Amino acid sequence: MNAMLRETGIAVAPLAARGLVHSYDGSTVLNGVDLVLPPGSVLGLIGRNGAGKSTLIRAMLGLFKPQGGEATVFGEPALTLSDATKARIAYVPQQPDALAWLTVRQMLDFVGRFYPRWDEAFVQNTLTRWQIPSNKLLAKLSPGERQRVDLIRALASQPELLVLDEPAAALDPFARRELLREVALRGGESGTTVLFSTHIVSDLERVASHIALLQWGKVRLHCSVDETKERYARLWLPAHLGSAAPAHAISQRRHDDGSLSLVVERDAQGQWPRASQLAGARIDVLGLEDLFVAIAA
Repeated sequence: MNAMLRETGIAVAPLAARGLVHSYDGSTVLNGVDLVLPPGSVLGLIGRNGAGKSTLIRAMLGLFKPQGGEATVFGEPALTLSDATKARIAYVPQQPDALAWLTVRQMLDFVGRFYPRWDEAFVQNTLTRWQIPSNKLLAKLSPGERQRVDLIRALASQPELLVLDEPAAALDPFARRELLREVALRGGESGTTVLFSTHIVSDLERVASHIALLQWGKVRLHCSVDETKERYARLWLPAHLGSAAPAHAISQRRHDDGSLSLVVERDAQGQWPRASQLAGARIDVLGLEDLFVAIAA
């Protein structure tokens, strides 16, 4: 199927989830999640701690079998990927711990054998630039150093699909900036498709082309970064206008004085909800961080 789509010129989504469902100990983490990454996109996945971002990423990559739904990678079922497709992917988990008994150099030499496009010059240059001792055991590295090494491993394979789970969690500001530069270069210039989860909203604004907000087991918001300020806003309604609140607000909060603040979306004609035109109502533009807080709080 994948080969047939290539021959006909139809772009295959590098990563796609349809109806993913999963629970832990009776608590639903994924509740019918649909998410598709178009080729060349850089998608930032955001959500509060415990929202299910890591679970969604692992399910989409076929690292475990979800209780419902399906995921595909370059058109192949995620649970039965071919070796050729696996070689097109690089994944960095939030807490890398594989092959910890090897030295940095041994691990990179071993892993590099599995990737036909392995960039040894990039490995050497980045180890030097990030001042990582190549003869040190991975188990003896600090969390930040260990995460940097895993990022080098992922980037050196020159993947077509790069998946990063909280890649900046253990990095200092300098290393974070270096990482974001690499993501921007690969996503913008090399056409690599990137999915990265984060709680640092400023990182999204620097490198992401699209964002997806995961909350209550569902993708509550999925759009381009440029769209957020034009498409979403906060609607303030005083207490006496509460009954006019639109029924399909993305989020709603009632304040002590009885007033309401709602995150609303323009309709298909580009108009805000009718309640925004009432005397006493107010529409406020939201920055990306404010939008995230307003929805996820």
